[in-house]
Amino acid sequence: MSVEIPDRSIRICADRGGTFCDVHASYPDPQTGERKEMVVKLLSQDPANYADAPTEGIRRILEAVTGKTIPRQQILQTDKIDYIRLSTTVATNALLERKGHKHALLITKGFKDLLLIGNQSRPRIFDLNIRRTPPLYSTVVEVDERVTLVGYTSDPQAEEHAIQFDENGKVSKGYTGVGRDSQGDAEGPGEIVKGLSGEAVRILKKPNLDEVKADLQKLYDDGFRSVAIVLVHSYTYPQHEQEVGDIARSIGFTQVSQSASLLPMIKMVPRGVSSTADAYLTPVLREYLDGFFSGFDAKLKDGSLRSPRVEFMGSDGGLLNLDNFSGLKSILSGPAGGVVGYALTSWDETKRHPIIGLDVGGTSTDVSRFDGRYEVVYETTTAGISIQSPQLDINTVAAGGGSCLTFRNGLFCTGPESAGAQPGPACYRKGGPLAVTDANLILGRLIPDYFPKIFGHSEKEPLDVEASRVKFDELAKDINAQHEGELSLDEVVYGFIKVANETMARPIRALTESRGHATSKHVLASFGGAGGQHACEIAALLGIKTILIHRYSSILSAYGLALADRAYELQEPSSAFYSESTRPTLIARLDKLTKDVREELTKQGFEEHRIHVERMLNMRFDGTDTALMVLPTPEEKEDFTAAFKRMYKSEFGFLLETKHIIVDDIKVRAVGKTFDSLGESVYSEVARLKRTPLQAKDSDSHYSTYFDKIGRVDTPVFVLDKLHIGDEVHGPAMIIDDTQTIVIVPEAKAVLTSRHLFVEM
Repeated sequence: MSVEIPDRSIRICADRGGTFCDVHASYPDPQTGERKEMVVKLLSQDPANYADAPTEGIRRILEAVTGKTIPRQQILQTDKIDYIRLSTTVATNALLERKGHKHALLITKGFKDLLLIGNQSRPRIFDLNIRRTPPLYSTVVEVDERVTLVGYTSDPQAEEHAIQFDENGKVSKGYTGVGRDSQGDAEGPGEIVKGLSGEAVRILKKPNLDEVKADLQKLYDDGFRSVAIVLVHSYTYPQHEQEVGDIARSIGFTQVSQSASLLPMIKMVPRGVSSTADAYLTPVLREYLDGFFSGFDAKLKDGSLRSPRVEFMGSDGGLLNLDNFSGLKSILSGPAGGVVGYALTSWDETKRHPIIGLDVGGTSTDVSRFDGRYEVVYETTTAGISIQSPQLDINTVAAGGGSCLTFRNGLFCTGPESAGAQPGPACYRKGGPLAVTDANLILGRLIPDYFPKIFGHSEKEPLDVEASRVKFDELAKDINAQHEGELSLDEVVYGFIKVANETMARPIRALTESRGHATSKHVLASFGGAGGQHACEIAALLGIKTILIHRYSSILSAYGLALADRAYELQEPSSAFYSESTRPTLIARLDKLTKDVREELTKQGFEEHRIHVERMLNMRFDGTDTALMVLPTPEEKEDFTAAFKRMYKSEFGFLLETKHIIVDDIKVRAVGKTFDSLGESVYSEVARLKRTPLQAKDSDSHYSTYFDKIGRVDTPVFVLDKLHIGDEVHGPAMIIDDTQTIVIVPEAKAVLTSRHLFVEM
């Protein structure tokens, strides 16, 4: 029966992962007007049944909410949709699998091999067979242009020699050498101008635009449609890049990645590699998004505030509109939603317990840390490619529900290979290999009767226990043939689970102990489809006493999209020494960027009180090349010197007190808040709850489950939706809902709150 839902009232968030696509939706109840929520989980790839998983998920949502039958392949009407928020691993997978778009690199003459040479880092210094990661670009064209830096406009070491400019940009003091007459006027090549960073730039050679056009036309005729433009010192003098880019667009190139526009930062190598990554990935992302939009009516791509809004999760945890979303900003689009989800639902501003986020998905496990603010890194390496772009600090390890299980050289191995969604683990009924999911199934940590029946070619069959058992029996014979003593099937299978748990714990130690944080003082926020099966044992390995599992933990990356804030940032290069004399100028530049980002978010519909601004300086000691993006705490009141020294001491353990501090970049990030408050914290709720301990007889059923040290036991199974707030479950036990299975190990206990399962070890 169809139900009348108001226009622009359904809010949809979809996270397309490597194995599953999760969709979360909220909509008004026609009777009460209160917002209700629903969840859809489907395979990310199932070409026999649908072309695009998020589109299919949205179709199912619309069908369920409106009560109207919507055939597959029909164009979806968007009148009822308020917004669609999407996170996707399309660009990430294209980078990992090297399936990006063919593109050309245009670079300053003489620097043809710069990105191939790289920065000379040697992460495997003793490896006798170094295999260089091949570059992303297909060909290189040199542009005969050159600018060079003459000096700083402000230098505390040599004020009397510093170049200064008048209001018209003419040199008024200091160097007036090559290419200038006695009045300081330009005589052609050699002209000195003021760069965006404040540095004096000498133009040695302007590009011959006719030659550039001929080179670009030849590339176009050879089938190239994407180019990356990387010129020397373009971060401070971008004019030449802009001229070359304009020609490329006029010829018909559909993707032009100008390094100065993408990343106006010093350091040509990471700026160049990042630009080639953008030219490589953005066309793939655009093709996917064009396919996604083709499943909806034209209103969806309108982009106006009156139409359904489409927003995307960026790698830094902020939502972006279509115009600002690119391959470079989508590398961590998928896992970023989960970080936002656990950070906003698990943090308590009063208690300030630091949180470890453990996202156990189908293909990999993503680990991150939250201590009151998102931990952001500005240079990361993914698949051997160094990306210079703000990203949440997420460590990924190839161990998830779909990680393949093998026995090699006498060792139990999990991953890095993954069964993915096609064919999936052996139990998915498509002839796949053994995976971690199969191990949990054999050990009784997954119950087919409670698991979604979405498998097989009909998409309606349950998990196949027998397929997993047959393959494990064969593997156990091979293992016992090489092993002294006889291991039972359960011991063999649990051996793989132990290896998987240790693999997942490794990046947690890297984020905590290796950075001076005590792991045991953290709270573990577990999520992802397979997180509930591993959380207790991983917490025990790390000495963590508290685990938080959100009601929507299996789709928390999608739910995080519903909570996420809109972000907009601007950045400019700088070259100023930080001192009392330069501080007013730097603050004035921050003020101007602050005004611009506020205006942009105001245009996007955010009221003034919902806009939060972060003002940052990228600072380093003179003579070093390691800069830190400095965001002072409220207590430091924009004392950037104190904030920089605090961060530097924390990172490196010492200070260079005799060195001056240089500001490389000025950055302002504005956040449009989606919610003013998310309500009471889980910790205060637990403290006031009256607990009701449940007995095994109160469970919905029992299931034979294997646990370390005690073997198989008849384990009570509780259905999450039937539990009441305050109910306390003691392990061993399992708590299950439609999308997740949570294993409570012996001696642990879990209490249900309004939004979480609060597990105490």
